Amino acid sequence: MKNSVKIQRAIANITQAELADKIGVSRQTINAIEAGKYAPSTVLALKISKLFDKSVNDIFELEPTD
Repeated sequence: MKNSVKIQRAIANITQAELADKIGVSRQTINAIEAGKYAPSTVLALKISKLFDKSVNDIFELEPTD
């Protein structure tokens, strides 16, 4: 799964730690999501999209191999 979390975070000018704190996860979780090593739960994806005021589909995109 591809995502634009890092881009959205840069636009919002917040750190991984700040994003993690706002949505109730660890900074390591944010790092893993951005690196594509971790697919977030539906709840976590919704929290991220709500924080950035974007749809889930604007932030997360399935790849053909998913």
